[in-house]
Amino acid sequence: MKAIVQERFGSPDVLQFIDVDQPEIGPDDVLVRVHAAALNPYDWHILRGDPYVARLMGTVGLTRPKPRVAGVDGAGTVQAVGANVRGLRAGDEVLGRFEGAFAEYARAVADLVVPKPARLTFEQAAGVPMAGQTALRAIRDVGRVRAGHRVLVNGAAGGVGSFAVQIAAALGAEVTGVCSTGNVDLVRSIGAAHVVDYTKDDFTDGRVRYDVVQDNVGNHPLRHLRRAVTPTGTLVSNAGGSPGGNLFGPIGAIVRMLAVNAVVRQRLRPLPDTWTREHLIAVTGLVAAGQVTPVVGRTYPLADTATAMRHLEQGHARGKIVVTVG
Repeated sequence: MKAIVQERFGSPDVLQFIDVDQPEIGPDDVLVRVHAAALNPYDWHILRGDPYVARLMGTVGLTRPKPRVAGVDGAGTVQAVGANVRGLRAGDEVLGRFEGAFAEYARAVADLVVPKPARLTFEQAAGVPMAGQTALRAIRDVGRVRAGHRVLVNGAAGGVGSFAVQIAAALGAEVTGVCSTGNVDLVRSIGAAHVVDYTKDDFTDGRVRYDVVQDNVGNHPLRHLRRAVTPTGTLVSNAGGSPGGNLFGPIGAIVRMLAVNAVVRQRLRPLPDTWTREHLIAVTGLVAAGQVTPVVGRTYPLADTATAMRHLEQGHARGKIVVTVG
């Protein structure tokens, strides 16, 4: 089968589009024919092996990327199921966490795969798993957003941000999205009651304060972000979505946030990196109900995954970047 393979850490230039063996599955796995796969900042952290401390921790691999075939977010059709798998069968259309999603076939743990909402294309569905779960945890679980809250999402036009705006609106919040001039109409169309164009205004100037601020960008110091949060409000930082490129990456910012949190009334919360079936089901439920629709900014054929990765690394992607497989 064709796949995108990474044999060493480096730039997108190290990605190879080559033939590899079809993955084998275990008793708790499913084999999926991949139709589309989405890119995430997680993928270029794996590609480049940064922050470097992640190599020592075994998160991304020590001397080479841990996964040989890249990609984790996918949507496709089940081809085979393991002996212990219940509730899925060959022919089912699914989305979820795939091991090696940038390939014609991928293995997936059955518990991290759920049915694809019928209203979605495979390209839209591929964008749901990581970004949708991240936004759900940030808004519903960590931010504890409820009806009537004033919520600000920084990076509202991006992958996680576009989900966060919609989820907060679905929970009854009054949502303000922060984005560039070219994305103002998009952010308003997905549920933001107010939009801040960061090229013209600074949401951290303290003139307006929010019950929950969800930051996906990491482009403001913590002391400035706190000015946008009410005295007892919550700041949720998706630090993992910001670029690495140094020894510790976002770890230093997380430590500083936790230290300040211990001495202030505001709730300052880094976002934990977890995958659960419950989160997948909750997000796809919102999608199926028409309350959330994935935003797909650009699509590329599988063979052009390296080009797609370069676009992602520029840091201004609109919605999700997706590769189509077939």
